[in-house]
Amino acid sequence: MKLAARVAKIKPSETLAITAKANALKAEGRDVIGFGAGEPDFDTPVNIKAAAIKAIEDGFTKYTPVGGTDELKEAIMAKLKRDNGFEYKRTQIVVSCGAKHTLYNLAQALLDPGDEVIIPSPYWVSYPDIVVLACGQPVIVNTLEKDGFKMKPEHLQAAITGRTRAVVINSPANPTGAAYSPAELKALANVLLDKDILVISDDIYEKMLYADFPFANIATVEPKMKDRTIVVNGVSKAYAMTGWRIGYAAGPEEIIAAINKIQSQNTSNPASISQKAAVEALNGDQKIVTTMVGEFRKRRDIIVQLLNEIKGVKCLSPEGAFYVFPNVSGVYGLSYKGKKITDSTQLIDYLLDEANVATVPGAAFGSDDHIRLSYATSLKNIEEGVKRIKNAIAKLD
Repeated sequence: MKLAARVAKIKPSETLAITAKANALKAEGRDVIGFGAGEPDFDTPVNIKAAAIKAIEDGFTKYTPVGGTDELKEAIMAKLKRDNGFEYKRTQIVVSCGAKHTLYNLAQALLDPGDEVIIPSPYWVSYPDIVVLACGQPVIVNTLEKDGFKMKPEHLQAAITGRTRAVVINSPANPTGAAYSPAELKALANVLLDKDILVISDDIYEKMLYADFPFANIATVEPKMKDRTIVVNGVSKAYAMTGWRIGYAAGPEEIIAAINKIQSQNTSNPASISQKAAVEALNGDQKIVTTMVGEFRKRRDIIVQLLNEIKGVKCLSPEGAFYVFPNVSGVYGLSYKGKKITDSTQLIDYLLDEANVATVPGAAFGSDDHIRLSYATSLKNIEEGVKRIKNAIAKLD
């Protein structure tokens, strides 16, 4: 059977594939510790679940407006004003089925064949493929470990061409946990001020910041960029609501209207019940966020320390999110039972087979010298899982 050419141009999500494989092995009885999932291990807060239950009981189970209810848009507008100092109108907000869906719709709305989108590497696995599916061209800008995996202004400038349509800035970032300071964002903004280029600001890990500077995005540090910035966010990470599938975008009315138009033909509205839950998440008690972030900070400190105790492994301390991205190139060239480890994919396969530990290869994120581990799991799992990794690497010669 002939399939569309676009199918061959993209790859399945490596993070979802690893998580599915780990779960399948667990179902077979294997004692697998999974560091693959990009989702909080906390349960959705009780008040949020109660709001969803009430929505069901009240019969709020029908279609809503395509781009979200006015009630949820008002909650998003209040959040953006409260947390980020932004003023938006309802016509500048669209709600979609998760932040990934938001990004997909955005690419479909913005890109014509050959349009370029600058993406710093290491990158979230879906950014390049979302661009490709919109017939755009990802332009990958490699960042350096010594720079904290952050794009420098001169690197951004060098990547810009006459076809550049947008640049993606994800801070805090998946997979590295890198977060841009206000000064670093201001320097990037200075490159873009006189150019007709949009910024896609993926703020989904906004609340998971451990650095000694406040959260910012390019529009907060340079108000002149607000009309050329599309802020993408959602409730998945901050409120442990990954399965509820609510993301949103805020930006220029023309772009938001285009996203709404595209969404009307692919999904219609996000789930009505999830929208009610999201209203409660944004308007309700925020203590759960503080509690969760405090726990992630503790886990980060422990996993970084333990990983740096492994010979051949070096791990920076991330400034945000809930991932570590250790450099494991120091074990490349070593062998086990005559089979040599030469890249991140071979290493993660070895760790799964030999140590029953599921990680994600850095190659999926654009950096083959690394692997990604999510510390959105218990301290017990972190300590045992890294111990298994250490023992498995010690067997290499």
